[in-house]
Amino acid sequence: MTAADVRDWDPGDGPISTPSALRAPARSAGDPARPAQALPPLAPDRGHCAPDWSEVVEHFREGLIVCDADQVVSHLSPVAERLLPEVAPGVTLAVAGIRELFGGDNPAEFTHRSRRLRVRRVPLSAGRSCWYVEDVTESVTRADALLAERARSAFLAVVGEKLGNPLHPDRAAAAVVRLAVPTLAEVAVLVLAPRSGRARWWRASRSEDEAPTVDSGVLTSAQLPTAIEEGLAGTEPHAVGWLVEQAVDAGWLPGLGTHETSARVVPLPGHDAPAGVLLVARRAVRYYDEADVDLVRAFAARAGAALTTAVLYRDQAEVADTLQASLLPVEPAPASGVQWGTAYRPAQAGLRIGGDFYGSHRLTDGGSVFFLGDVSGKGVEAAVFTGQLRQCLQALHRVESRPVRLLRLLNDALLETTQAHGQGRFATMVLGTVRAHRDGGLTLTMSGGGHLPPLVLRSSGEVEQVGLTGMLVGVVPDPRIGEVTVRLEPGETCLLYSDGVTEARGGRRGDELFGTERLIGALAGCQRMPAPALAERVEQVTCDWLGRGDHDDIAVLALRATGPGARTSRHLHSVPRPPDQRESDE
Repeated sequence: MTAADVRDWDPGDGPISTPSALRAPARSAGDPARPAQALPPLAPDRGHCAPDWSEVVEHFREGLIVCDADQVVSHLSPVAERLLPEVAPGVTLAVAGIRELFGGDNPAEFTHRSRRLRVRRVPLSAGRSCWYVEDVTESVTRADALLAERARSAFLAVVGEKLGNPLHPDRAAAAVVRLAVPTLAEVAVLVLAPRSGRARWWRASRSEDEAPTVDSGVLTSAQLPTAIEEGLAGTEPHAVGWLVEQAVDAGWLPGLGTHETSARVVPLPGHDAPAGVLLVARRAVRYYDEADVDLVRAFAARAGAALTTAVLYRDQAEVADTLQASLLPVEPAPASGVQWGTAYRPAQAGLRIGGDFYGSHRLTDGGSVFFLGDVSGKGVEAAVFTGQLRQCLQALHRVESRPVRLLRLLNDALLETTQAHGQGRFATMVLGTVRAHRDGGLTLTMSGGGHLPPLVLRSSGEVEQVGLTGMLVGVVPDPRIGEVTVRLEPGETCLLYSDGVTEARGGRRGDELFGTERLIGALAGCQRMPAPALAERVEQVTCDWLGRGDHDDIAVLALRATGPGARTSRHLHSVPRPPDQRESDE
C-alpha cells in the first residue's frame, strides 16, 4: 500500500486522522492526472528509526481491506483479519461469501459471527478500493438497551396514567389485562383475591388488528389452579411447563397450546396480602427473559396499587352509602285521613344528606307525631346530628305523645348528648300530633322550638301564618316552648318548611332573600294541589329564585286533609334515590 492509497482516506471515527497539511492538493475536474506523491516519512523519535505508514495503519480501530481494480485483496490489517477471517490476501472478496462486501449498500451494517459489523467502501486511485470494517457490537447493544429502557419507561408511564382513573375494582381489573396485551403477552389473566370463597377473573386475548378482547368469570377457591393459589399466597411460581398446563386446563389460553407457550405468574402487591395475581402468556418464540420478567413485575406493582386503591374506595363507598341511607330523611308513615308531601334538597348535592330533617311516627290511638326541623351546621356533621335527634324522637314518642312535653324531653336528651361530646350544637323544629275526624277534617296540635311558623292553605285559597313561637332546642335546660292547635277542613293543607326556603338568596341582583311574603304568594291559589305537588312547587320556586347560586338545606313537609274515602298518593322526591333502591322498588 502506497501513500497515494492513503491520501483520500476518511478515517471516520478512528483515533488517528491524516493531517490535512500532509495530504496532496485536491485536483479539479479539468486538471490532468498527476503521479501520486508519497507521504513524507515520519521524523525519527529520539534516535529511533521512523516507522512507515503501513505500521501506523495496522493500529487503527477500524480494520482495513485494500483491493485492487479486480477486487483482489492486496492488504488486510490485523483488525480486519480478526473480524472477517473469511477474507484472505490474494483472493477476491467474492470468495469470502460476505454479500455486504460486494454489491451491497455502502455503508452497510450486518451481523457476522455473533458480532455487529459496520463496513464502508472508499474508492482509491487506479480503480482500487479500501473497505473500513468496524465492530459496533457494544455501541449497538448500548443503543438497543437504551431504546428498550425508554420503551419500558414509556409503557409504564402510560400504565400509571391509565390505571389512575378507574376507582371500581371491576373496571380497574379490566384495564389491567387490556393494558398487558400485546406489550407483555398475547393472553393476560388477572385473578383477584377471593371474597367469600369466590374469585373474580378477567382475561384479555390478542385480536388481529383489533383491540384486545376482554371477558371475565367467577371461580370458587377450590377451582383455582395451584399456581394461582401460590401467587395469591405471595410466591412466584417458576415451573413454566407445569404452569402452562394448568392455565390450558383452566381454559384461560385460547389459541395457545401446551408445548408452544411461555407463561409467568406474578403476584400483585396489596396492603397485607396480594390483591391478586397476573398470568401472562405468549408463544414460545418469545420466551420471558429476565428483562421481560422485571417489566412484568413493575407492571404488576402498578396494577396492584391501582386495584388496592379501587378496593379501598369501593369499601369506603359502601360504608358511606350505608351511612347516607341511614341519615336521609325518612318518608312519613301513612296515616288515616292524611296525605303527606315532602321535598328535600341538601346544600351539598353530592352528599345527599344535610342538616334538615322531617318525618312522622304512628301513635297507639290512631294519630301520628310529625316533625320538621333544622340543626346548626351543614354537611356530614349536621347530618349525623340529625340522625341522633331522629333516634331520640323514635324512642321518646313511645313514652310521651303531647308535643310540649315531648319537645322538652327531646331538649334534655340533646343537651346531654351535646355536653357529653362537647359539640355545642342546637336545633330548631316544629313538632306536632295529627288526628283525623270522621268528617275528613284534621286536628293539628303543634309545639315550636325556635322554628319558622307553619302556613295553612285554606280551601278558599287564603294562606294563614300560624302564630307559633318557642326557644331553640338543645341550648338551655328549661326552654320556653309554645303550643297551638289548628283545625284543617277536608282539602286544606298545613305546610312546614326550613329556613333554606325563606333565606334563599337570588333574584335579579342575586343577593335578595326569598322571604315569607314571596312564599305565601307562591302558595296562593294552590288549594287544589295534592300535598306532594304542593311540596314540590315550594322546592321548585325556591330553586328558580336561587338560579345557580349556593343555598342552605331545603326541606318541606305538607299535611293535607284528604276527606272521607280519599286515596293517598305516593310521595314525590326532589332528591333522586340511589339506583339500587330504585331497582328494589321496581
